[in-house]
Amino acid sequence: MPAVILKARWMLTMSPGSDLLNEHSLVMIGERIAAVLPWAQAEARYPDALLVELLDHVLIPGLINGHTHSAMSLLRGVVDDVPLKVWLNKHIWPLERRWVSEDWTYQGSLLSAAEALRGGVTYLNDMYFYPAAMARAAIDSGIRAGVSINVIDFPTGYAANADEYIARGLEAYEQFKGQPSLDWTSAPHAPYTVSDETFVQLRELAQKHGMKMHCHIHETQAEVDDSLKQYGIRPLERLDRLGLLNEQMLAVHMVHLSAAEIEMLARQGVHLVHNPNSNLKLASGICPVSALEAAGVNVILGSDGAASNNRQDMLGEIRAAALLAKGSSGDPTCVSARSALEMATIRAARAIGRGDDLGSLEVGKFADVVAVSLASLECRPVYNPMAQLVYVAGREHVSDVWVGGRQLLKGRELTTIEQGALLDRIEFIVAAMKSER
Repeated sequence: MPAVILKARWMLTMSPGSDLLNEHSLVMIGERIAAVLPWAQAEARYPDALLVELLDHVLIPGLINGHTHSAMSLLRGVVDDVPLKVWLNKHIWPLERRWVSEDWTYQGSLLSAAEALRGGVTYLNDMYFYPAAMARAAIDSGIRAGVSINVIDFPTGYAANADEYIARGLEAYEQFKGQPSLDWTSAPHAPYTVSDETFVQLRELAQKHGMKMHCHIHETQAEVDDSLKQYGIRPLERLDRLGLLNEQMLAVHMVHLSAAEIEMLARQGVHLVHNPNSNLKLASGICPVSALEAAGVNVILGSDGAASNNRQDMLGEIRAAALLAKGSSGDPTCVSARSALEMATIRAARAIGRGDDLGSLEVGKFADVVAVSLASLECRPVYNPMAQLVYVAGREHVSDVWVGGRQLLKGRELTTIEQGALLDRIEFIVAAMKSER
């Protein structure tokens, strides 16, 4: 199998304790990383390799989006500037009941995969209905995905009750569980939409199949207050009593936390998925990342869905996470550029259970690689490429993306998705939706 050499000006491997590499090449053979070497050594060792010159670029591991609702790209901008409860109850849930289908979910998920790849994202940890459609979109585009067995305790156009949600999710899991690019999560929507009985069912399902759990928790103050009225305890205490808070849990949002809860999260190994821009847009609040980091909680990043963000832009989330933590804590040293980038790479890989394969550019790991060009005048001069990535560069500077050694973005052009045809299908769907509004 021929080798491919990516000859880059800079490289950030993101392996623990690593520093910036200057004038190094990454060698891919098949789907794995075979070597990371200085320019001359790589070309001498692999004289017959295909050479790809990226002389104004920094190479980084593929970014991992720790939480999104991929199909909701079809609801991007459908309603803005309203509170979360109004957004859900008056707009999103009624639209979903009317429109969400297998094909709707596939097309929206494919649109999100295209957006992700053009932004340097190689893994989407998804939560939505019709998981088989998400699985097909991931396979067809080439992106990696965490696909969810998503459950909510009220009827939708997808399922009538918890048992039906679980049955349909397991059917999709059985259909696609052999796909190496897919992982699966047991995904209760949130404490305010899922009963204790359903949480226990999903905990047992996760344990049986070796899945992570993926759940919105403590997103708003109202959620916490309502739990106190209904159950007499805060949502996290309720979930702890049900045996859900451990290293298998990816707890999404987690905006409203007490000091005792932060200590508990650290002690029990819960992974927290911070969604800075979505939380800001919905005025849900600001996750206390500085305190969480100080306590040792593994914080990673997600975009949330395009209906609430409205961008699925992980470089934007990385920058927002660093700036929000500094501004809210009054400490400019917290969440450094390195820490923010780790939240979307090596820390995220550990959270999703893929730390041995993903999240850093190390020999033997999958060749999920992103090239970001720092050639434009907006990105010059370059003193510190890592700080440049976090505080200056945007997703428009992502030029090339490989997933498992396969190039899915080449010079900003998608190689597996026909963009024009996809946009035509999206416009047809949206036109029908608009006609009934």
